[in-house]
Amino acid sequence: MTDIAALKPERLLSVRQTFGIDSDLQVPAFAERDEHVPEIDEVYRFNPDVTLAILAGFMRDRRVMVQGLHGTGKSTHIEQVAARLNWPCVRLNLDGHISRLDLVGKDAVVLRDGQQVTEFQEGIVPWALQRPVALIFDEYDAGRPDVMFVIQRILERDGKFTLMDQNRVLQPHPFFRLFATANTVGLGNLNGLYHGAQRLNHAQIDRWNIVASLNYLPAEEEAAIVQARVPSMRDEAGHAMVRAMVAVAELTRKGFAAGDLSTLMSPRTVITWAENVEIFRDPALALRLSFVNKCDEAERPLVAEYFQRCFDRELKVSQQLSGT
Repeated sequence: MTDIAALKPERLLSVRQTFGIDSDLQVPAFAERDEHVPEIDEVYRFNPDVTLAILAGFMRDRRVMVQGLHGTGKSTHIEQVAARLNWPCVRLNLDGHISRLDLVGKDAVVLRDGQQVTEFQEGIVPWALQRPVALIFDEYDAGRPDVMFVIQRILERDGKFTLMDQNRVLQPHPFFRLFATANTVGLGNLNGLYHGAQRLNHAQIDRWNIVASLNYLPAEEEAAIVQARVPSMRDEAGHAMVRAMVAVAELTRKGFAAGDLSTLMSPRTVITWAENVEIFRDPALALRLSFVNKCDEAERPLVAEYFQRCFDRELKVSQQLSGT
């Protein structure tokens, strides 16, 4: 990776002008884009409360966790804030394969002047800690316990990190920032929706300064996002179809909350459904391929009922069961 340790924010951006939020705050930003800065998504829509929480993280070095159901755009929200600030950003998914050595570092055999030598190679945490980087721990509540205790060290106020193998104590860069996303805020897999989510100890959660909740958007805003992603649906007929699609999604969410469905349609699924309508020119077929075939067979007639209510046409159960 390119060494970016010498970079620092050189200007202030108006939150009102940059993010369209009614606030007089100004946030530090870098003058130039680095290869680690995410690409700007021009049609991204910011949730005001969550955006302000994330901006507090960038402005005041607060540890910010964004919690919410899948598909709400938690990680993307942080990345899109960083993109507009030209802030280098590294996203790390805490899946079961991430180990303590991946985070901290390990000895590795490398070539130096044609000779094989063993030297310590830093992991992602010490690398990011010494640079002006926004480090995002994705799926934070899926991390293994040994990994979580490594992270706990940098959640302290001073954030110093000890490399015991090197007998070094790393001081965090003044513009290092730490974020996380989670589905359950450390409560574990209570509803069966997030297999692999761990119960986190309260001392770990307590070290996060700000916990923001990102939920599904109102129907009109969700429809606007789908139309922004699928330009062919920006006309009047497309708008009517997208509204019906979002209505189906809302019914699945209510069905899930009532215990009638074991899964639900996220905004990401609605966008996928709309993209598949572009391909197949049939919302019923696109729905089966985008969502229905992921459902338990016993629940598919209920999804067909939701579709019939919103589209005023049948979604045949025989077609659903065959997956065609």
